[in-house]
Amino acid sequence: MKHSSSLTVSDAHRIHEAIHVVPNFPKSGIIFRDVMPVLGDPALFAAVVAALCEPYAEAAVTPVFVGVESRGFIFAAAMAQRLSAGFVPVRKVGKLPGAVDRVSYALEYGEAALEVKRGAIRQGEPVVVVDDLLATGGTVLAAVELVRRQGGRVVGLDFMVELEALEGRSRALQALGHTTSVRALFTY
Repeated sequence: MKHSSSLTVSDAHRIHEAIHVVPNFPKSGIIFRDVMPVLGDPALFAAVVAALCEPYAEAAVTPVFVGVESRGFIFAAAMAQRLSAGFVPVRKVGKLPGAVDRVSYALEYGEAALEVKRGAIRQGEPVVVVDDLLATGGTVLAAVELVRRQGGRVVGLDFMVELEALEGRSRALQALGHTTSVRALFTY
């Protein structure tokens, strides 16, 4: 496990210990990293949000934070609130009223689709896509496609956890170009 240098060693250790490893979930062969215990501890949750916000605190232009359902909502909304920025949810199919854009994609264990409300992101608006975990990159690339369809400009991808062996970072960088920031607080 590697961790972001913006976290103290003590916080990084406590957060790492709080992330539960759940074998064979949601199906056999998958090792799930459950971040929910971190969210249940106010000090750990605050440390994670502060570390995720760090690069944007002094930015000339504050981006909109796009959170991917469902745990990405939690982090992106907290980041947006802390930085007085906008928050846009990317939802599973059928959860948003009115006109939506939809993208289907492959998961490491199946197929899925995501939607965003039409008009949620303005043309040229800087956007940071946030989720709890980066695995193969399918989910985040679907969210990126939704942002692009609305004319948004993805300036960063932020995650609490990255599963390095599944190569999601390289897929994201290939799709976005190597100038987009891809950050994970913890890499396994």
